[in-house]
Amino acid sequence: MKYLIVGLGNIGEEYTDTRHNIGFKVLDALIESSSSCFVTERYGDVAKIKYKGRILILLKPSTYMNLSGKAVNYWMQEEKISLSKTFIITDDLALPIGKLRLKGKGSDGGHNGLKSIIEVLKTSSYARLRLGIGKEFSKGKQVDYVLGKWTKSEEKELPELIDSSIKYIQSFTTIGLNRTMNDLNKNKEQ
Repeated sequence: MKYLIVGLGNIGEEYTDTRHNIGFKVLDALIESSSSCFVTERYGDVAKIKYKGRILILLKPSTYMNLSGKAVNYWMQEEKISLSKTFIITDDLALPIGKLRLKGKGSDGGHNGLKSIIEVLKTSSYARLRLGIGKEFSKGKQVDYVLGKWTKSEEKELPELIDSSIKYIQSFTTIGLNRTMNDLNKNKEQ
């Protein structure tokens, strides 16, 4: 059984360790404990790992955030993975830092990566794990904040946030979306 696990972010050194690239960071942590590595392929860096008899295709799109849907759609088709076995990891300004929320459908919430996925797939019914990055910015400074580097105090919260995200991925691929939401969301939301 195959799953597509997509961490959203932007390619390039200037985006490394920014809040907007938390999806990339989660996948980097997930692959650390495996013998696999990312390889640059069409529309992204891709790795394959095994977890409890399942094959997880990890994707870090190279299309930049605004065109994430193109990469997601391509790899769903390439690997013949259904929407129900696709899992998106993204940042979320509406959640305080350290909080997570898994949903099976919903709006893009103003997130350009999710907007692109919805436009290309023509549905908003797909699993997405939103990782809170907070909203500690002045009026008109949202882009600077999202594309900004983590502060020292925020960095202290990242290991737990990333570990929790990996647990969501593992749970999704073994017991499914609904049970994962029931089991994990109640403990991790606000």
